[in-house]
Amino acid sequence: MENICRPLLSSEQAGENFSHRGSTDSLDARAKRPFHVEPRNIVDDEPQERVSAEAAILNSRVQYYSKLTGSSDRLLSPPNHVIPRTEELYIYSPLGTAFKVSGKDHTTKNPSIITIFAIWNTMMGTSILSIPWGIKQAGFSLGILILIFTGLVMLYCCYIVLKSPKAIPYADTSDWEFPDVCRYYFGKFGQWSSLVFSMVSLIGAMVVYWVLMSNFLYNTGQFIYNYAHHINTSDSEFGTNDTDREFRLLFPQLTGVLTLAFFIHNCIITLMKNNKHQENNVRDLSVAYLLVGLTYLYVGVLIFATFPSPALSKDCIEPNFLDNFSSGDVLVFVARTFLLFQMITVYPLLGYLVRVQMMGQIFGKHYPSFFHVLILNILIVGAGVLMAKFYPNIGSIIRFSGATCGLALVFVFPSLIHMISLRRQSALRWPSAVFHSFLILLGMTNLVAQFFM
Repeated sequence: MENICRPLLSSEQAGENFSHRGSTDSLDARAKRPFHVEPRNIVDDEPQERVSAEAAILNSRVQYYSKLTGSSDRLLSPPNHVIPRTEELYIYSPLGTAFKVSGKDHTTKNPSIITIFAIWNTMMGTSILSIPWGIKQAGFSLGILILIFTGLVMLYCCYIVLKSPKAIPYADTSDWEFPDVCRYYFGKFGQWSSLVFSMVSLIGAMVVYWVLMSNFLYNTGQFIYNYAHHINTSDSEFGTNDTDREFRLLFPQLTGVLTLAFFIHNCIITLMKNNKHQENNVRDLSVAYLLVGLTYLYVGVLIFATFPSPALSKDCIEPNFLDNFSSGDVLVFVARTFLLFQMITVYPLLGYLVRVQMMGQIFGKHYPSFFHVLILNILIVGAGVLMAKFYPNIGSIIRFSGATCGLALVFVFPSLIHMISLRRQSALRWPSAVFHSFLILLGMTNLVAQFFM
């Protein structure tokens, strides 16, 4: 900026020379200041001897508004047209050097296509194995309608989460995550409840992973044993009574599965921060949800429609649809092997996320002691072992954990935050209030229905 000869004095001392900052002629008034930065010491691609007079004027305006602000009244903060352009900004060093602020963001930014695929890949998890079972529980036609409706609702709630930090005035929310937003609106209750429900989603995923790893490892052993002894096994007949229906009363089980299948709300802000073109965030998020929805439709509809009925009943579709294939099937063996490898590598990462979030909030340290981490790991692994032994139904585990974490992080908190934000802006209208209240009621109903189905 014009003020190359920047004084290292108090605001009162600096104010004495305020009248000299309006033009470039004030650059010669170095004798009045104990420290200054020589123009030739400006660090840039090309040395600059002087900066523009416009920058000097803008600097004077900023100094004037700083006098009015008094360090607390944000209503008198400098308006946007007063703030100098990026190319006119310098970082001054008391060592006698001025570094020009680059207009480029040197952090890694991804193009839209990378962002879309990152969201798509993050959402595609173990839930896809239970989509055919969920469609069977809801009925073919109703299942398709529920999948589309749930995807749209989850997309809208994710959009609310994405824009929630930007609706907070007078605060730097650039590094905030959704739990920070919950803490801002609801205090400690919002902070701890968001942590609890986030743990439900992570630990639920770890339990599902353990059940699947046990299943895949067992079937891999069966495949090796069959081929070693030249035994040709096949699945037992489950019956020939076809009970296909287009609409079934067990449809809430599908909504629970889909709540976790479309769940990315606890990390969407982080993923979108790396998007190169922030103005395209909503579009990219919508495209990613479209791809995820089409993938679920393709897998669910294809498997359900091609299931050998009436030779077998559609009711024979397992919560893990790979269980419908013989242990001796080569392609299924390859699929199970790759999924087993993927889950073995991802499982420790999920455990790390649980430890960091839980220990950080409770003890203020990510690794309080070996004893604390050991107890936590024993509890998590023990829960997975017990579920794999006594209740290895991944469909039910997914729907309960999805409906539970979705209640807070998808429906209740985003809707309440949106309504509070609109109310503070005096922009809340009754249609919006009714719609978001309906979303809250929908999340509660979704969770309660899981216990009766």
